[in-house]
Amino acid sequence: MAPPRNRRPGFSRRAQYTLFIGYVVAVAGSLVGAVLLALATLDPPAFAALRATVAEVTTPISSGVAGAGRGVAAIPQTISDYVAVHDENQALHKQLDDAKALLMRARAISYDNRRLRTLLGLRERIADAVVTARLVSSTASSTRRFAVLNAGSWQGVKKGQPVRGPEGLIGQILEAGPNTARVLLLTDPESQIPVRRTRDGMPALAIGRGDGLLDIKSANSTAADFLPGDVFVTTGTGGVYAPNVPVAQVLKHMRGDAGLARSFAQPDTLDFALVQQAFMPVAPALPPGTTP
Repeated sequence: MAPPRNRRPGFSRRAQYTLFIGYVVAVAGSLVGAVLLALATLDPPAFAALRATVAEVTTPISSGVAGAGRGVAAIPQTISDYVAVHDENQALHKQLDDAKALLMRARAISYDNRRLRTLLGLRERIADAVVTARLVSSTASSTRRFAVLNAGSWQGVKKGQPVRGPEGLIGQILEAGPNTARVLLLTDPESQIPVRRTRDGMPALAIGRGDGLLDIKSANSTAADFLPGDVFVTTGTGGVYAPNVPVAQVLKHMRGDAGLARSFAQPDTLDFALVQQAFMPVAPALPPGTTP
């Protein structure tokens, strides 16, 4: 048999339960409203206390719901702020990197200016200066220690002339071309310079080791006591180097006939150098038949 066209809600248990619950809620709401209305009319203080109690209970819940709503609503603004802060952070990092580059450049320029001023003052104090030139290269990987100067015989540079920097002695001209010259550095094994210790005048020889350091060998027969920080300067002996030019400083305490030292002038950090006349240059040969 075909089912009827119009089915009432009573044929569905779910519909019956829904309708029943709706009636119950409506009746309960009406009763609660009637009670509250009667309480507000007959006993206002009790109604106020009840209202305060309900407010105390519901306020945290409503605050939490409101906070969650504000958090959800603030999500787009938070994302926008994050993107803006990220972009600003990148811009600030770029500005910081640019400022660091400028600072490093300023420091390098200041360092060069100090060195050039020192060389200029040194040249003014020394009457026998030949030329101030640039050290264009120096050897650091082999056992021999040489440097190339971009000045030569056309500028007055000659073999045997001493070369120094702002901090101290660099070496000696080994050979000179028209516009370049080869410098034998202090640290070369073939370099031997008479020196003395500033604190007591002890004579010694500064001999290159070929590894960037110097051996300071005492000229006395007895064992010497080398202390860290001992400074050795040229003596003027030999007629090449003027006296009292800083040469080397002792690195560690050693007792014996030699101490380990580092030269004041480091060629790998130098840019300009000063070429001087020999302290006691060899007198030119007299013409034949001329008596001195």
